[in-house]
Amino acid sequence: MPAYEAADRHGVDRLEQLLTLGRALTSQLELPSVLDRILKMARELTGARYAELRVLDGDGHGLSQFLTAGVTDEPREAIDAPPSGEGVLGVPITIRGQAWGHLYLTEKADAEDFNDDDLHTIVVLAEWAAVAIEHARLLGEAATRRQELERALGTSRAAMEIATAVGSDTDLPRILRLIGERARALVEADALLIWLRAGDRLQIAAVAGNADVPDDATIPLGTSTAGEAARRARSARVEDLHRMQVDPSEYGVSQARTTLIVPLVHRGRGLGVLMAFDHLGATASFDAEDQRALEAFAASAATAVATARSVEAQRLHDTMAAAESERRRWARELHDETLQGLASLKLALVGALTAEPDLARPLLESAVAQLEDDIAGLRLVIADLRPAALDELGLEPALRTLITRVAKSAGLKVRGTIDLKATRHAPDIETIAYRIAQEALTNVVKHASARTITVDAGLEAASLVLTVTDDGRGLGSEQGAGYGITGMRERAALASGSLEVDALPGGGTRVTLELPSGKDLPAEA
Repeated sequence: MPAYEAADRHGVDRLEQLLTLGRALTSQLELPSVLDRILKMARELTGARYAELRVLDGDGHGLSQFLTAGVTDEPREAIDAPPSGEGVLGVPITIRGQAWGHLYLTEKADAEDFNDDDLHTIVVLAEWAAVAIEHARLLGEAATRRQELERALGTSRAAMEIATAVGSDTDLPRILRLIGERARALVEADALLIWLRAGDRLQIAAVAGNADVPDDATIPLGTSTAGEAARRARSARVEDLHRMQVDPSEYGVSQARTTLIVPLVHRGRGLGVLMAFDHLGATASFDAEDQRALEAFAASAATAVATARSVEAQRLHDTMAAAESERRRWARELHDETLQGLASLKLALVGALTAEPDLARPLLESAVAQLEDDIAGLRLVIADLRPAALDELGLEPALRTLITRVAKSAGLKVRGTIDLKATRHAPDIETIAYRIAQEALTNVVKHASARTITVDAGLEAASLVLTVTDDGRGLGSEQGAGYGITGMRERAALASGSLEVDALPGGGTRVTLELPSGKDLPAEA
């Protein structure tokens, strides 16, 4: 083959190599793979024994990375300066006009020095490298932003779920369990513990994941890493758990290696901490992104805890107030009726003792009549406190007796149907249903000025449903503000039931109670 044809063939081959080079480099999606491929191609295309890539730092003066290929005997740490002298080829790599790094080649095989073709090839390689590096870097940044957005979205979803849960369920233990589960998933922790402040200690409140923590576990607020995070409202990442002031093995977390502690802060007050143990990814350590995500979530979680605690405190206050109101009512009835009747009886008996025999008999007969009335009154009080029919016969007969007695004493007409299939229900369910019916009827008599009451009770699916409706003046401020309705709602909640009080168009009120018909409770209603 003539020399010029060989040269042309060589140029075509070199062009094809460079095109293949460009396609190969730009197909790499991760920066470490791109850099490794650059070094490998540089050696293959030029026949160099050694290749090194020096990546400049942000200032352009120092190095952020130092990569080599072909170095076997000499450690890379011993190479502290670019190659110099004969047989060295070096080109810069620039991205958007800024120096990014330098590519050096040395010791060309079968030749003393690199030629013009080698120089041209390595320059083109540097240009392709710049494109590929920028491409991989942009993809990496996009992937990082996507991960950040996914994490932020996960945090927002978890916070929204907590807020929604608080809106529909203010039971603190359930809220805490939900917070623990969502926080653990958010940072992919092996276990997550929630500690809340209780005096001068932190008390375990919820556990999610792989941890066996005693229900009564506590750690000191003043001399523990978690306590310090709570007091100072400052997060902490601990890589060596032996550095913690209280060893996690003392409260049942013995296999953990790392922890992330984030405070729960509401209106400047530390409520407690979230404590995550061992990331489930390639490394057990939590990073700054995990910390930021958990801190963002903790802000919503703290609000949820404070809200649930506030509702719990208000519920306790209302329950105590309702109970106290009920006690006052019984005290008034005993004082105004029974005690006054007994006082009158005493006077009558005293008079009989001092009267003439002919006059004593009428006084004694009047005293006996008075005593019978007082006994009847006491029986009514006792029946209201705990009707014998409820224990002996069940809810349906007890309701019928109650309705008849209230309607007769108040002069009300009665309508409705009571059909509970003559079956007995859990004792606490029967007690709660009876007490709520009793309170609803009492409200009608005292506040509604009604003429007619309609009482319906029946079984629907797995629920016992009771409604008390009146045709009175409706749900006014006097009726709605009283503790009677609060007490009814509290009783219903004890059995995981619901109670609705509705003002009817044109006047009147309807109270609707729904209870799980077979649920038995561990505590008295």
